Amino acid sequence: MKLPRFSSLYGRIFAVFWLTLLLVVLILLLLPNLDPRTQHTIPQPQQERFQESAASISSQISHDGGSLERKLSRFTDDKRHKGFQLYFTTTDGDVISPRRNSKALRNFITMADSPSHPKQKLYGRWMMAGPFEVRHKDDTLLMYIGRIVREPPPFFIQILDKPFQLLLLTMLVSTPLLLWLAWAISLPARRLQNAAERVAKGEFEADPKLESGSKEFKQAGASFNQMVQAINHMIGGQQRLLSDISHELRSPLTRLRMATALAKRKQGESNELTRIDTEAERLETMIGELLELSRMQVNSHEQREQTDAASLWYDMLEDARFEAEQCGKALSYTTLEEWPLHGNPNLLISALENVVRNAIKYGDDKITIRFTTQAMRLCITVEDNGEGVPDNELGDIFRPFYRVSTARDRSSGGTGLGLAITESAIRQHSGTIKASRSKLGGLKVSITLPLSK
Repeated sequence: MKLPRFSSLYGRIFAVFWLTLLLVVLILLLLPNLDPRTQHTIPQPQQERFQESAASISSQISHDGGSLERKLSRFTDDKRHKGFQLYFTTTDGDVISPRRNSKALRNFITMADSPSHPKQKLYGRWMMAGPFEVRHKDDTLLMYIGRIVREPPPFFIQILDKPFQLLLLTMLVSTPLLLWLAWAISLPARRLQNAAERVAKGEFEADPKLESGSKEFKQAGASFNQMVQAINHMIGGQQRLLSDISHELRSPLTRLRMATALAKRKQGESNELTRIDTEAERLETMIGELLELSRMQVNSHEQREQTDAASLWYDMLEDARFEAEQCGKALSYTTLEEWPLHGNPNLLISALENVVRNAIKYGDDKITIRFTTQAMRLCITVEDNGEGVPDNELGDIFRPFYRVSTARDRSSGGTGLGLAITESAIRQHSGTIKASRSKLGGLKVSITLPLSK
């Protein structure tokens, strides 16, 4: 049955509810009519056979001698054990033969007494049918036929006899419709959920499929697509602005460094010129990292591929261990396995590298890196035994340009963007990152990333 189209979600619910109710009512109305325990018309072929039997009996008893009861006893005695029994009554309902009669017969006589409209009704396993007209001279008799029904009772009779089965049937009829309704309602909701997850990963793309379905979800999908387009325009404008600013700043910075180099050539080295060159270089580095952070936030969903942890970080960690040894520090890490990951390889490498190099820079002489898995997530911890970060500033070190008030300040040469870039990359890959105090005495950075299936 094809349901009418409703643009409104409430209209669909209303239609399915009333259709289910209608089907249940129809079943409840039809089942009693199919119940053989109520009076039914005898099928035509069977009715003709019964009438032929009544005519044959009429012919036989009209030619035989003796009393009427003796004549009828030939047709009523010793028949029940064969699975059927004939009963003869007067037109007033008085039983002539056999004298022993059942409650079923007495009940059926009160309901069926017209030979022109014979009926049948089931009493347990005993089917009563009749009456059929039998002629004896000038008298009219009525013949009833009882026969044993050997087939098991129909399924719907069991249903009518047991309310629990009737309830079960109602549930079986209504469940497919309710499942269809749940699927129809949840489909646009799942589409909206998937679109929201894509936006959370940085994929700002409108989905035309969101603007289909019921009126409520269609309006929500249209609003969602408008929001995505607005975010796209805003991010695009921000990216263009940062590119323009970087271009405008890098031109005078280049001229400034060229002028500093010429001044050093003419006047020789001086603390002032060295300071100018250092600050210009730091400013250029900061602009580059700021642009990298901006590009990461906009384009993180691009160039994603299936990879594994060993392929991603093994070379980087070996390089970091070599650099740590050159600084007189010991860097160790647990065995890297081929845990499956899906993402932008360059971003994932850069994210962990920033944390590791930060630990090498600020650790005294020991850096440890651990890789573990738990519940389809890869857990990475990077610890050092340096001064660490004050507890009240642990939540702020991932903010852009933030510098702590201890040794990790501007004099160390950092721009305050490394950990911000790491946090953005991890978040864009549906991971988490947090900082805490290490048992080694320094900083502990914990990263979790989802493993791909």
